[in-house]
Amino acid sequence: MISYEVSEQVATVTLDRPDAMNSLTVEMKTALLEALTNAASDAGVRAVLLTGSGRAFCAGQDLQEHAANLEAGRGLAGTVRLHYNPVVELLTTMDKPVVAAVNGVAAGAGASLAFACDLRVASDRAKFAMAFAGIGLAPDSGASWTLQRLVGPGRAAEMLLLGEVVDAARALELGLVNRVVPGDELGKAARELAVRLAQGPTAAFAATRRALRHAATHSLSESLELEAVLQDECAATEDHLAATRAFLAKQQPTFQGR
Repeated sequence: MISYEVSEQVATVTLDRPDAMNSLTVEMKTALLEALTNAASDAGVRAVLLTGSGRAFCAGQDLQEHAANLEAGRGLAGTVRLHYNPVVELLTTMDKPVVAAVNGVAAGAGASLAFACDLRVASDRAKFAMAFAGIGLAPDSGASWTLQRLVGPGRAAEMLLLGEVVDAARALELGLVNRVVPGDELGKAARELAVRLAQGPTAAFAATRRALRHAATHSLSESLELEAVLQDECAATEDHLAATRAFLAKQQPTFQGR
């Protein structure tokens, strides 16, 4: 249900249950967390690309499995804390940039997974729907945190309360995605972006992700202090020294991720 492949220092993680629009079962969520853990810990991986197979990116929770839990009196069966939260934490905190290639429908937790990535490239056939309220649930998988940081609190409330479908053009206008490309060009465009990131200064990218997360919930003074700490750490890397020398020599730097 999860395809994992490493090439050109990019780990491509594919949600691979196309007959069910890549909706998430316990088995699939467990495999997704394992794949992302492998990518995060593999020194040979310097960027991650998350996508889906078939006509959907991810339709969110598998409702047949969910309904069976409800009928058996198990409620959510702990899946938010056991599965969704660890996946989103890993997407947002690993020391490597993450690109989402949104090939089709991204609904509920599926949309939340895309929002947890650093950059989103969408097919012109992509659609986003915050489907939680439609089935009487509050948002999960970090949507309450990520969505308002992408589109602002007013738009986030509108999307979460009304659950209206947002097409690719509107998603670009709102800032939900970074780029929209024709469907048959999505794979190439998203991969090129991921490879570009994989060839970049990995430690600086990790520091940038950390600084952004910190600044979202801390004061300017606290953010300035962390920036100083992170600059000191990055200044000690081989990549910074080599890139500085390349700049002075009027050459393009080659980053090794160290």
